[in-house]
Amino acid sequence: MRTAIFYGSSLGNTQFVAEKLKAAIPIADCLPVNDLTVSQILQYDNIILGTSTWGVGNLQDDFELFVDLLLSIDMSGKTFALFGLGDQHTYPDTFCNGMGKLYNLLYEKGWNVVGRIPVDGYDFSESEAQIGNDLVGLALDEDNEPDLTDIRIKNWVKVLPFAEG
Repeated sequence: MRTAIFYGSSLGNTQFVAEKLKAAIPIADCLPVNDLTVSQILQYDNIILGTSTWGVGNLQDDFELFVDLLLSIDMSGKTFALFGLGDQHTYPDTFCNGMGKLYNLLYEKGWNVVGRIPVDGYDFSESEAQIGNDLVGLALDEDNEPDLTDIRIKNWVKVLPFAEG
């Protein structure tokens, strides 16, 4: 079972986090989404998708095109996990909406998404990434809480059923 971290990064923060995840999950390959092909994507059984949130809740630019490609492929039987970057203080009402948008697209397809975490410890007012008392994946705020990134990654990796290592 092969694992990959696919990320889109405009300013480098999401790539930085993806590389930290790679260090926490050494079995995973770490690749930007902007150059992925269908055959590359299909090589993996477990896929971690990482995007930042732009403006008032939009996906990162590379993900806009990647999502169309991903949704055109039969990914049933694969397991997904999500991580997202957002800014709780400047955009408290759209925190990690990019990750929420990804979740909704995968959920509508009926694909298996794992890695929910409790919303405790975050400080935002609204998010498309929140369902009940959980976030649909690992939410990070590199602008205001970079000191919490490592521990949040460490704790999140423990809940992923495919993260050995």
